This record gives sequence, C-alpha cells and structure tokens, in this order.
Amino acid sequence: MSLLDSLNGGVVVSCQPVSNGPMDQPSIVGAMACAAVAGGAVAVRVEGIENVRAVRPLVDVPLIAITKRDLRVSDVRITPSVEDVNVLAACGADVIAYDATDRLRTDRREDIVRAILDNDILAMADSASVEDAKQAIQDGAAIIGTTLSGYIGTPAQSTDAPDLELVREFAKLNAFVMAEGRYRTPELVAAAINCGANAVTVGSALTRLEVATHWFVEAASRK
Repeated sequence: MSLLDSLNGGVVVSCQPVSNGPMDQPSIVGAMACAAVAGGAVAVRVEGIENVRAVRPLVDVPLIAITKRDLRVSDVRITPSVEDVNVLAACGADVIAYDATDRLRTDRREDIVRAILDNDILAMADSASVEDAKQAIQDGAAIIGTTLSGYIGTPAQSTDAPDLELVREFAKLNAFVMAEGRYRTPELVAAAINCGANAVTVGSALTRLEVATHWFVEAASRK
C-alpha cells in the first residue's frame, strides 16, 4: 500500500500545542501523537524539529512534518526554507508540508518542493487558493491542502467555518486533497469527505486544550 493510499479516507491529527503553553513540550507532543494513533488517526502532523524527533520513534503511521518561523522579511511561516526541509528529512519525516502561497519569500516555492523530492519525501502544499494548488501540482507536490484558506489575503477572512467550497474546487484537480483548517467537529470532517477530500486534518479541537476549552467557556457565558 502506498503512503497516499494509507491516508485515503482517514483523519490526520495535527499535534501542535499552543506555542509556549504548558503542553508545548516534546514529551507531551509525543504522547499526543500516540493517543491520536490509538484513536485511529492515519497520520500525525507535527511542528518543530525537536517535536518531530520525539514523535518519530513512537509512531508507525506517516509523519507530516513542518517548521514554523517568524521572519522579518516575509509573512511565510510554514517550512520557509530548503534548510528546514533538509533537517526535517533527516529527522524521519514521511511528508513535509510547506507554505504554497504566492507571497514574498526567502526561498522559492519550486526550490522547497525540489528539496523535499530530492530527499525522497512527499510534498504537501499548504494552500489558500486554487491557483496555489495548481502551481504546487506543477512543481511536484503530491498533496494539496486547504490549510491556509481564510488565514491570509487582503483582508484575511474572519470565519469559524472551514472552506468546503475550496475542497470542492481542489477535488477537480486530480490530486490528493487534504482538507485542513477549522475542522472542529466530526460532522465537519464528514462534510469535507463528502465534498471530495481524500483526508481531513484536525488540530485545535483535539490537541490545543486551551483553545478548545475556550470554546466551551464562551458557550457557557452566552445568554
């Protein structure tokens, strides 16, 4: 079975705790990943070199790896450089995701993808638009994700709902579609699959306890 076949129809869990929060420790991220796999996750998505190193020996499912960096010269944060790619590859990533948007950046998108492929790893394009996804496919990305929809743009959208319409558009592109971004309930995951997603990534609802707790606290305070 190919890696993409193993992901098809499944849920990926993004094990990314709130930065600098009490759960932002490699050992805890490792425990999150193990718990996600025990619950049936077909893969885990992990941010940060130390976290990837901690998770890799603990799980047998595919590991989607990224780095996040705040750069002074660019708004691109997700795996912005070839150097990041090479380090993640050395840590045992099966898939490396990168920012596939057409924004000012230090390393070109096609160079990022080439570095991923040169390491014999699949590339996942974290995209915000159909144009991003089409370019990523042309560059050689195997997975196109709706990850950045609603988070960038002029202005960025203000919504709590996932972009199911973008999932529908991606499903027309003859590529593996990863629905990602604001999938907070099982019903939304099912909706994404019905719209043509091959797999769905769930993050904050499962692994950012502070964020999920706030949703409930906010609901309790409504009158």
